[in-house]
Amino acid sequence: MKFKTLVSVAALSVAGTVVAGAAQARDQIQIAGSSTVLPYASIVAEAFGENFEFPTPVVESGGSGAGRKKLCEGVGENTIDIANSSSRIKQSDIDLCAQNGVTEIQEVRIGYDGIVFASDIDGPAYAFTPADWHKALAAKVLMDGKLVDNTYKTWDQIRSDLPNQEILAFVPGTKHGTREVFEEKVIVAGCEEDGTFEAFMAENGGDKKAAKKSCMSLRTDGASIDIDGDYTETLARVDANKNGLGVFGLSFYQNNTDKLQVATMSGVTPSTETIASGEYPVSRPLYFYVKNAHLDVIPGMQEYIEFFVSDEMAGPDGPLAAYGLVSDPELAKTQEMVKNRTPMGPLK
Repeated sequence: MKFKTLVSVAALSVAGTVVAGAAQARDQIQIAGSSTVLPYASIVAEAFGENFEFPTPVVESGGSGAGRKKLCEGVGENTIDIANSSSRIKQSDIDLCAQNGVTEIQEVRIGYDGIVFASDIDGPAYAFTPADWHKALAAKVLMDGKLVDNTYKTWDQIRSDLPNQEILAFVPGTKHGTREVFEEKVIVAGCEEDGTFEAFMAENGGDKKAAKKSCMSLRTDGASIDIDGDYTETLARVDANKNGLGVFGLSFYQNNTDKLQVATMSGVTPSTETIASGEYPVSRPLYFYVKNAHLDVIPGMQEYIEFFVSDEMAGPDGPLAAYGLVSDPELAKTQEMVKNRTPMGPLK
């Protein structure tokens, strides 16, 4: 299809914005969830309002977990239609949905994003490994074969070739999908790399689940600070604390390269190319979840979902890719699933 109005990516720098039409009636699609998916959903919502005979959908943030929880509150006009998520739905979400009568959910993968580690543009450059981040932020670290409280103060104490800068990290709060990926692909991976996982296993009688939980326990002395807001709050913290490092989505960093410089991870610079190839180690799929019971009740809902995953929007040459989304190689498969309204099966 050809758009009536060309979507301007520069004009849609909406990482902290709610998109809504003038009217707030329930003939509008209601969406909530991930702050990472928010700018992509906002771009699609704006273009949808311009090009279809339906009101512009209302897109709100609040975090992946919070969005999925709202989706599962029940069926009816007082509940949302779609939950954006930067991490995969959990069995606990599916169970909550089922308890509240939400029995058919579509899982729609929109593409891929990377989690990046960025600092003030005028500060020193960083080259990290997951082990560096675990040693810097973990509540307990391994020293001389023993688990001890973490007392590292500067990055060069972690590794001599890192900058002599205070360890100060602004990480997504626990309600954000980014936090889950950060924990799994950086903190736990680093815990395994530096040998601490094995020490926790020994301490917990070989219990892998307990060891993993211990790995993810972060220090509470001010070196690691949870950010419950979106990436704009993280950026403001880095701006106010020039020694600080922030955890961001790739697309947010790419739209703030005048303020931030990005670190390498395991020798790889994050980019759409290194994420698409799988070379960059901290990447993740992005999703939204659809309440099928609302598809024939809320005007334009099916059209919006199909529009979102169309080649024109989510393809490699679409506006979402221009904003930083890595297009899904299996997008055609997703388009067919959306057309057929295929509900997700059991989690694997």
